[in-house]
Amino acid sequence: MTTRATRTPRRRTVVALAVILAILGAFVVRLIDIQVVKADEHVAQSLEYIAHGTEIPGQRGSIVDADGAVLAESVMVYDAQLSPQVIRLLEEDEKNPPKLPWAEASTRIAEIMGLDADKLRADVAAALAENPDSQYLPLVKGLSTEKYIELRDLKVSSYLTMKPREVRVYPNGAVAGNLVGFINGAGDAQAGVEKMDAQCLAPTNGEESYRTGKNGVIIPGSESRVAAVDGGTVQLTVNSDLQWYMQQMIAEEAQLQGAKGGTVTVVEVGTGKIRAAAEWPTMDPNDLEASSSDTWGSKLFTYPFEPGSTFKPVTAAAIMENAGVTMTSPTVQASSHEKFPNGAVINDAFVHPTFNYTLAGALIDSSNVALSKFGTMVSPDVRYDYLQRFGVGESTIQFPDEAGGLLHPTKDWDNQSLYTTTFGQYFTVTAPQLAGAYQAIANGGEKIGLSLIESCTTPDGTVVTPDAPKHEQIIESGTAADLTRMLENVAVQGGNADRIQVPGYRVTSKTGTAQIPDGKGGYKSGVYYTSMVGFAPVDDPQYVVVVTLDEPTRVTSSAATASAFQKAMTQTMKTYRVMPSSTPMDALLPKFE
Repeated sequence: MTTRATRTPRRRTVVALAVILAILGAFVVRLIDIQVVKADEHVAQSLEYIAHGTEIPGQRGSIVDADGAVLAESVMVYDAQLSPQVIRLLEEDEKNPPKLPWAEASTRIAEIMGLDADKLRADVAAALAENPDSQYLPLVKGLSTEKYIELRDLKVSSYLTMKPREVRVYPNGAVAGNLVGFINGAGDAQAGVEKMDAQCLAPTNGEESYRTGKNGVIIPGSESRVAAVDGGTVQLTVNSDLQWYMQQMIAEEAQLQGAKGGTVTVVEVGTGKIRAAAEWPTMDPNDLEASSSDTWGSKLFTYPFEPGSTFKPVTAAAIMENAGVTMTSPTVQASSHEKFPNGAVINDAFVHPTFNYTLAGALIDSSNVALSKFGTMVSPDVRYDYLQRFGVGESTIQFPDEAGGLLHPTKDWDNQSLYTTTFGQYFTVTAPQLAGAYQAIANGGEKIGLSLIESCTTPDGTVVTPDAPKHEQIIESGTAADLTRMLENVAVQGGNADRIQVPGYRVTSKTGTAQIPDGKGGYKSGVYYTSMVGFAPVDDPQYVVVVTLDEPTRVTSSAATASAFQKAMTQTMKTYRVMPSSTPMDALLPKFE
């Protein structure tokens, strides 16, 4: 028999268990309601009240020249604005007047921003007259950091706000402007190195995040911050001082010759590095609207032209290495106008009787007829191979929109182009490609890929260099030496000899006069794209210089480039303090037999 004393505790236990089970049941029901029945609603609420994030922008990297001079950089500027309403409220508060009254503050603000103080006060009064609760009155955009600090120190931030904004600036203006390129208003690279090496320059944005409760209070410990990573610094191979000189010089020379434009390219023989790539017309990336949009790219890299006689040494290399031809024998008979058995007609630039030309003599006189006859001593496929070896049809540095030039397969060579390809027609190159071809001759037959980018330095100081340029022995060293000797004789015995002398230095040169397509399947009449290329010193080649002029009208032949070539080569020797030649010229006389 259960006593009353025993039954009471048991009842209490049962009741307690029942209460606990009821409470647990209520929790389970509520949990199901939260996590299952109304899950979507509660997730939406949590996202609305808890998750918050702010992007932290990184800064785009700089572009510098070979010596570290800044060509492009990003700077922070500030856009200032006032709140007329706050100014009014502060001035009306007689109990707590501002430490710096508006009359004095407006004068200081105007002085710093370069505004008229009376007009500033009048503008605020006008804004308040129109709307006593006016919150926005723009002042000056693009204030420097120095101005920002001066204004901040006034301690009037309650009504003067300065919103930060990153802008791209180009301290040297148009110097290397076509190489550096520019970015648009959204910060996207549009041209030049800005686009070419955007991966190095582009920053990685960071983020600042935190969580809040329903009333907006930040939950302690919920803050997190991922720092932004600025872009790297791109260093170019270009010497900005030499670049500046070349831009000024080619602008003067092109306008003197009545040309539409001109370019100068300087390449270091032993490395393939581009030390200057100047052109006119040019553009200032600080002020794009000041120039025509067709100058916003780089014509130097994007405009292919027929190289003309400047590529005759390539034909010479092919026949010397494959047909047993030397500089002085054998000879071919060539007049200034000949019709070949297949019906092709070839002319020289000057009238002359039939000469027995040596290869050297043909180059010195720049005889198209003689080169046509020499060229057919090897097959078209051999000549095609040599054109490819010297870079025709392949871009140099993958510059944005760079042209690779046009090289037709030999099956497309007709009766005329079978011969014209021996003297630089029926295929096209760019100025850098032409510079690369002569770099190989000057470098003992070893062609080194051109380069414009020296390195990328990341924000932590790590220096990343591009892949090493390709090195390839494209002709024998003896062939290169013979070509160099002939090209020096061209410089000394050719028609431009007196105008291209560089005192103290032995120089090579070769001119080119290219017809310009008229867009209708033919060529423009009486105008040409002229060029001159060479390297110096002959006894220790250091630099290749290429000069081009687009449709010169004062002198229409390649002689128009002589003055610019002489100035460009002279300045290059001075800039790099190249030692003068110390050995005499090895003359080839007579130039023909």
